[in-house]
Amino acid sequence: MITTQHQDAAGIKFGFEGGRVIRVNSTYHLFTSEMVSDPIWVKMKLGHWQSPDGIKWRRVSTLYESSGEYLGKDPRASLWSPEPVYDDEEQRWNLFYVAYRSAPNTADDLRLNYHGQIWRARSVTRGAAGLAGPYQDDGVVLHPGPDSDSWEGFQGTDSFCPYRVGKTWYAFYGSATVPLSESTRVKKPPYWRVGLATAPSIGGPWKRLSSMNPVPIEKTFIENPIVTEIAEGGFMCVYDSQEPNTVGYAFSADGVHWQPGRSLPVQSQLGVWSWDVRTPLGLVPEGGNKYSIYYTGSEGVPDWNKLLAGSGEGYRSAIGRAMVRLERR
Repeated sequence: MITTQHQDAAGIKFGFEGGRVIRVNSTYHLFTSEMVSDPIWVKMKLGHWQSPDGIKWRRVSTLYESSGEYLGKDPRASLWSPEPVYDDEEQRWNLFYVAYRSAPNTADDLRLNYHGQIWRARSVTRGAAGLAGPYQDDGVVLHPGPDSDSWEGFQGTDSFCPYRVGKTWYAFYGSATVPLSESTRVKKPPYWRVGLATAPSIGGPWKRLSSMNPVPIEKTFIENPIVTEIAEGGFMCVYDSQEPNTVGYAFSADGVHWQPGRSLPVQSQLGVWSWDVRTPLGLVPEGGNKYSIYYTGSEGVPDWNKLLAGSGEGYRSAIGRAMVRLERR
């Protein structure tokens, strides 16, 4: 759907990763992380795109741009994963995103993005029209600290997806530990996990549900789950999984207790454009039991040695779409 060759993608050197697509009336909105320059995954923009049909897209605005500072000093050196959520009580859109410190990697830790904090911003304009922005930062709602669970890693909080169940707000948040040397991996295997947090209102205060965490959807790898309340009843999340050519998905009847995850193929031998399917951008209702799933993926085989050194040479990530049906069984 969108590549670095798109006419509106000038200056987005390495492509797109993460975010969310939502539909308001007949207009589709994409909020995504744009990798604009080296160091890759550090110098970023959070962009807003629109489409009248979900196929032909135009870039509307830059919501935020990171500093790209690479010495571990700036807590907003790298910005990721914009997540828009509407709050009926405030009648405003809330934009949640991740801000990281960034520095060259060490043998013990992946430092290109570490000590992540979750920021909340609110639309200046009330109502549905506020979705396009501008947004005003309200503050950090979740961060690593004394309240962190024991399973949370050096990456800090790496994603945040709020959703409401009745009058209570819940959110998936993620964390990871990513040692790079083989000797360190033997002692401390890498993992990406998620937990639940809850709050009385969308602005917080947010509190980790430590007794339930980490949520056992996947044992060792789950990133960026995005939750949708489905018309048929219950809640569905889609997420980045390790199974080739697939995205992960899981169901919850009550929005709190989640079934084990499963894999959904979004590419087949007849239609493979991405070597590495990465992050789904949510479920978009298309009427009846039909949904579209937008997802990001790398167009070529990544050179991980270059990427871990902060170089995006030869790396390009694009956005694709799959159409699915949800059926009760």
